[in-house]
Amino acid sequence: MTRTVTAIGFALLGALLTGAGSWLAVLGGSWYYLGAGFVLLITAVLIHSRHPLTTWVYAALMLATLAWAVWEVGFDWWQLAPRGGIIVVLGLWLLIPAARGFDRSGFVSASPAVSRSGPPAMPVAVASLICITTAVYAMFQDPHDLAGRLPEQALTPDPAMGADFADGDWHQYGRTNYGQRYSPLTQITPANVNSLELAWTYQTGDVKLPEDVTETTYQVTPLKVGNSLYVCTPHNIAIALDAATGQEQWRYDANSGLNPDRQHQTCRGVTYWEDPAGGADDGLCARRVYMPTADARLIALDAATGARCTAFADDGELQLEAGMPYNPAGYYYSTSPPVAVDGLLIIGGAVNDNFSIYSQSGVIRAFDIDTGALVWNWDAGNPDQTTPIDIAGGETYMPNSPNSWSIFSVDEELGLVYIPLGNQVPDQLGMGRSRAVEEHSSSVVALDVATGQREWVFQTVHHDLWDMDVPAQPVLINLTQPDGSDVPALVQATKQGDIYVLDRRTGTPLLDVTEVPAPGGAIPEDFTAPTQPVSALSFSPDPLTGADMWGITMLDQLVCRIQLQRLNYEGRYTPPSINGTIVHPGNFGVFNWGSVAVDPVRQVMFGMPTYLPFTARLVPRDQIPDPVEGETASEQGLNRNEGAPYGVVMGPFLGPLQVPCSAPPWGYVAGVDLRTGETAWQHKNGTVRDMTPLPLPFELGVPGIGGPIITGGGMAFLAATVDNYLRGYDLTSGDEIWRARLPAGGQSTPMTYEHDGRQYLVMVAGGHGSVGTKPGDHILAYALPE
Repeated sequence: MTRTVTAIGFALLGALLTGAGSWLAVLGGSWYYLGAGFVLLITAVLIHSRHPLTTWVYAALMLATLAWAVWEVGFDWWQLAPRGGIIVVLGLWLLIPAARGFDRSGFVSASPAVSRSGPPAMPVAVASLICITTAVYAMFQDPHDLAGRLPEQALTPDPAMGADFADGDWHQYGRTNYGQRYSPLTQITPANVNSLELAWTYQTGDVKLPEDVTETTYQVTPLKVGNSLYVCTPHNIAIALDAATGQEQWRYDANSGLNPDRQHQTCRGVTYWEDPAGGADDGLCARRVYMPTADARLIALDAATGARCTAFADDGELQLEAGMPYNPAGYYYSTSPPVAVDGLLIIGGAVNDNFSIYSQSGVIRAFDIDTGALVWNWDAGNPDQTTPIDIAGGETYMPNSPNSWSIFSVDEELGLVYIPLGNQVPDQLGMGRSRAVEEHSSSVVALDVATGQREWVFQTVHHDLWDMDVPAQPVLINLTQPDGSDVPALVQATKQGDIYVLDRRTGTPLLDVTEVPAPGGAIPEDFTAPTQPVSALSFSPDPLTGADMWGITMLDQLVCRIQLQRLNYEGRYTPPSINGTIVHPGNFGVFNWGSVAVDPVRQVMFGMPTYLPFTARLVPRDQIPDPVEGETASEQGLNRNEGAPYGVVMGPFLGPLQVPCSAPPWGYVAGVDLRTGETAWQHKNGTVRDMTPLPLPFELGVPGIGGPIITGGGMAFLAATVDNYLRGYDLTSGDEIWRARLPAGGQSTPMTYEHDGRQYLVMVAGGHGSVGTKPGDHILAYALPE
């Protein structure tokens, strides 16, 4: 009976591999699966006939599989396991006497031609030992690791950081308007970080609701000014906390409500401003906090009490939808705080991706910080006109122009504000874009703070069809040149993995940028750019091949290989198609809004490159089903693109078991010397503990979304990954040397501050809807023991 079941099992597996392997071979993929299936069918026949060659044939298959696997992927255990796991397990099964044709009384044969000793165990035993030994060896190898050290020399002991406040404070989203995410505090170091303990915890009470949109996320970085921390929540509650204890000082609920047409329900932070004139006569609103809301308002609050600053705009509220050409509720709002500079609030806004071509403008506006009066407006669709439009007279901004939903940076000495720009809706269709839109999509733009006039523009993707909007705050740093001079630089991380280092005065690259040929083959109504820019500093992934396909077993890996051959894919920038296209890097990007952190003293960078391919399939308008109630667009599923000739179905490139088709690692941390553009080290980052039903601690290197910080003590801190941990790294080597378990997903950027001589590390843990981490409402502060 055991022999019969074994033969049937081998035959079924052989038939599956032969059939699917034939399909893969016809598509131009690996022939291994077809050959392995054929050998398994032969083995099934041999098992059924109790032939002595059974184990010899199967041992040959085991060793051939091992040789093929090592040839494809080297000694990468996570790649070897799905290729050989089933084959080795079946080999071990054949070591059971009954599986080879023995019953309880010994070998039974009806044919005198078959040896009474049966198929020998030795061939399979030897092959199994070789395979297992190779697997054990591979477990201790890390072919994806790049070991090294960043330079430790203090190149600029007193660097420009854009700060005019105490070292222990954190006044803007990236600490200062330079966006460096760097704190000069030195109390926490690699030598003592393991002594960090939880100092206090606060829960906001703002939790994800059943009726919330999918992308309800905690992405806030708290500000620290004086004795207070200032935060906002996804549903737009502004809160002030005591910096020493975490006790609530005040709370203001903007009552922004819920709307299923919102694509995002989040608040990345608030803006702090201190009036140099001291505020009103009674002292109210001398210090202010400005919070954008999900219903497109900007609210001014007194930093001391949380009361509205009624002199600002209309009773403390500014309506951001004023002047928009279309105004359906929920389609426009600001998820990121404005920058405050020279008496102005400069703000952009998020436009729902792929909802409709009848979208609001992506205009950038500057408002008087005291009154809310419009001072200038700059619209990528009409870039030469910055004089405020006549809203009262019915004038509107350009519809559906590239928008900026991320964080801006400012150089007050140069008088420039730096804007990361996205795309016109829809992201995957480029026909009909104006010359101005083509020039500014997926770019970083420098505007004059006082007038809004454009000083320069640097484009990171030409004719973007892949949603590669520039998502990250530009980082400003002065870089020391070989001749000893300092150049004011801008470091721009991008979704496609390129990091551009530019002279922020002119937009001229400081590290080489070259134009390389790009794939063609757009749909007939569209076109592709013949070349695309590539930076000398790039974390762009290599093109996917069959060897990069992954799965839990060889069967789902085989399905992924077939999908790779069936979908359109010629590497990065393969255009969207009706057949379906692999987009790699995917929509989450190599870098996203979390940006990178830089140390202006050592002039080095810490980043978190992430790799998760997506697929995009264009759907002709007449094939799009009618909408269902409550349906919204997102990074996954059908995006309707109302008014456009095509919708698009998007989502991660997953196998039949809903694991990525691309092999791990999916996430790293990396350290870069910004003066040379060289990556000194790169290590996989994160475990699958919260990705699987069982809390498995395997460190595969997992995807993440969020941002890092660096401290003067030689530490970097980052959560972001889809496992719920806050991690500390030695900045010099990149080694993870501390971690703390979080009560929810940590998809925000941490911050650090000092109060009463004690350095605190603060993390907001509330989860992220799109990546599926655990929701929560926690703010946690860590410190060394008193």
